[in-house]
Amino acid sequence: MQDAFWWQRGIVYQVYPRSFQDSDGDGIGDLEGIRQRLDHLVWLGVDAVWISPIFVSPMADFGYDVADYCAIEPMFGSLEDFDRLVAEAHAKGLKVILDFVPNHTSEQHAWFRESRSSRDNPKRDWYIWRDPAPDGGPPNNWISNFGGSAWQRDEATGQYYYHAFLVQQPDLNWRNPQVRAAMYDVLRFWLDRGVDGFRVDVIWHLIKDVDFRDNPDNAGYQPSQPMIGRFQQTYSADRPEVHEVVRNMRAVLEDYDERVLIGEIYLPVERVVAYYGEGLSGAHLPFNFQLLETPWDARLLARMIERYEGLLPPGGWPNWVLGNHDRQRIAARVGEAQARVAAMLLLTLRGTPTVYYGDEIGMPDVAIPPERVQDPWGVNEPGLGLGRDPVRTPMQWAGDNFAGFSTVEPWLPLSDDWREKNVERLKEDRHSILSLYRNLISLRRAHRALSVGDYAAVARDGNVLAYERRFEGEHLLVILNLGHEKQLEDLSMFGDATILLSTHLDREGASGSSVVLRPSEGLLLRVDS
Repeated sequence: MQDAFWWQRGIVYQVYPRSFQDSDGDGIGDLEGIRQRLDHLVWLGVDAVWISPIFVSPMADFGYDVADYCAIEPMFGSLEDFDRLVAEAHAKGLKVILDFVPNHTSEQHAWFRESRSSRDNPKRDWYIWRDPAPDGGPPNNWISNFGGSAWQRDEATGQYYYHAFLVQQPDLNWRNPQVRAAMYDVLRFWLDRGVDGFRVDVIWHLIKDVDFRDNPDNAGYQPSQPMIGRFQQTYSADRPEVHEVVRNMRAVLEDYDERVLIGEIYLPVERVVAYYGEGLSGAHLPFNFQLLETPWDARLLARMIERYEGLLPPGGWPNWVLGNHDRQRIAARVGEAQARVAAMLLLTLRGTPTVYYGDEIGMPDVAIPPERVQDPWGVNEPGLGLGRDPVRTPMQWAGDNFAGFSTVEPWLPLSDDWREKNVERLKEDRHSILSLYRNLISLRRAHRALSVGDYAAVARDGNVLAYERRFEGEHLLVILNLGHEKQLEDLSMFGDATILLSTHLDREGASGSSVVLRPSEGLLLRVDS
């Protein structure tokens, strides 16, 4: 790993642009706002900013319904604003990763307007059209990820089109070579503007069964669960042919220097690792969401990490995600005290970590009043708690009006504690979670054992998780107490050990032959053999 790429050594920071910084007083974040806050990312020490969709969109799914892949949505700014953002980010040593949404477009995209205009339009086959079933209903039993049938009847032409998500998001037909060529050109458009890589939305959905067979029943489905779980997605996603598409995307990026392809994949881990591709020809980083999904238990996490490491293909580089725009925030899931332990876990495991904006200040999930609910998933399947608005609320920068995010009421409400839990205040507190993130990132930069070193599990009892990181002559030890009682940990097997960092940020130095872990405390130690 002496010659590791930047995306192997570095840390990715995800920005949800609507909620990062409003620069023009409309209550919605924008590109200029991101540019104004780049110094926060530099101060924090991350290496790349991943920006959720900013393309022209009617915002049925807040940018994941794209109406023009090569233009910026005016509420976010302009292409000139984007170019300025990229140039300034690069000048500050930051990479820029864009969200690429290739599975579906907006129904307002010019391609779909042509496609639905008639059955013999040249772009008809750019989307997935099927005749009705014999009874006049949908062609098969496929369910939308946002609830209800995934098929929408078009009265003008008498056929159904497929939408894996909202009815306003028709799926492209990736079996059509013209679609592939057009979308690869989109990648080149942004690469030529200096983008350093892409996070590819729902990459496992791109190819569907050629015969459109019904999905099999899911025997474990309960009505209290999201409707998408009613059937196994055997034929509507994760088809074998999708790997050719991922390989072709990777090939486009290979024509440019050190660009990264990240794939969003919500599948069992043995399927996730298949997206590295044969001979590592697929995604550089198929997103690993297991920290979002595994119960917060030391033994379960230890087994999960070992299994993931064992399933990686030779040379495949691991990665870890602790939070994102679709899942509960870590502070809400495990509590404020354990959120510190989670930060140490994320930033000391082997592999590329992704930090979700606001997690560095311990932002909570924010309760959204019914009249302010925005997320279409929450609207379509009410009562199941599926709405993602609580994790997309405005970044809390300061204790003044609207948390320094805007000069007007933001598009989503702020948390109740934003006057105490904000960047400006926590920067001044050397024991804050923000200070912990910065210290962890600084140590990760200073010790190559943390960024590119080997990983080895250390057996521990109870709710303690421990592992070693080694690189050349450097030997580090991480011990994490995921419980709420103190733990006496024997270190005699390691020889002399020195505490480099506690998640409490209140001790360092020689540890002796044992150390007492306080409740919800993690320690990073240097071992001198």
